[in-house]
Amino acid sequence: MTAKIRVGAVQAEPVWLDLDGSVDKTISLIEDAAADGVQVLGFPEVWIPGYPWSMWTSSVIDNTHIIHDYMANSLRRDSDQMKRILAAVKKAGMFVVLGYSERDGASLYMAQSFISPAGEIVHHRRKIKPTHVERTVWGEGQAESLKCVVPSKFGNIGGLNCWEHLQPLLRYYEYSQGVQIHVASWPAAFEMPDPAKIKWLYHETGEASNRASQFMAIEGQCFVLVASQILTEKNLEKNNLSGNPVTKTPGGGFSMIFGPDGKPLCEPIDAGAEAIVTADVNLRDIDYPKAFIDVVGHYSRPDLLSLLVNPTQDLPVTKMTK
Repeated sequence: MTAKIRVGAVQAEPVWLDLDGSVDKTISLIEDAAADGVQVLGFPEVWIPGYPWSMWTSSVIDNTHIIHDYMANSLRRDSDQMKRILAAVKKAGMFVVLGYSERDGASLYMAQSFISPAGEIVHHRRKIKPTHVERTVWGEGQAESLKCVVPSKFGNIGGLNCWEHLQPLLRYYEYSQGVQIHVASWPAAFEMPDPAKIKWLYHETGEASNRASQFMAIEGQCFVLVASQILTEKNLEKNNLSGNPVTKTPGGGFSMIFGPDGKPLCEPIDAGAEAIVTADVNLRDIDYPKAFIDVVGHYSRPDLLSLLVNPTQDLPVTKMTK
């Protein structure tokens, strides 16, 4: 296992509702990161084909036409498009956590595929509970998605989607799996809108999402790669977002890299800018905060508090045996 690693997190605008265009841009970002020496790269939540923000700002009926296109442009795990991405990862020799809207049959899921430097999906998980109106678009992950961490030559790499970072039991279960580098995949999230135009909650902002990611670094003593999307004015109409007071453009990005004590390890970039933020990290640095706090080790009290996990995957159809 390599102790010193260059890590990167994407902040970029998706190629909205365009599967092949999304794959092209994904490969381009992988190539750019590889040219910069990145060895572990994280992508935002449902990067392919972008996060359909209009589900928060207008009704389900008003978004029907978008969701129809969204299904058609979501990525199948065994598709030719995915094979192109796997080949690019193999050529780059890096580890990638890819966030995308996965199509499986006639259903969609908020997926993360963990892709090894050999260009293989070594783990695949789905957001276990899409948030609020997200449940009008995506289904839920099952027990296989409780596994959040895989070993690699660059350390133990984990990942969660968006508000999974607000699920304390899921975070705790990830810590128990020995995460060292965590990919926090997020959509675009914007600053607080004008309260005279709309009542909005702070926890829906990019600032709050950034802080939730930073807290995970502190609580779990792991490096956290925060990957986020942006939105530009030219794509408001395509996303059925024209005229709403929430999605201020250009904006939505808050990508960052945090150390295992919560310290920012790179300079923040503008909320509307595209970039891959990077940092050179040493996995041995995890030992410093671990000596103070290890919530699944010396700083736990399993005799008083412990987590119960159901690892059995339930299926829609189970064939009985006589």
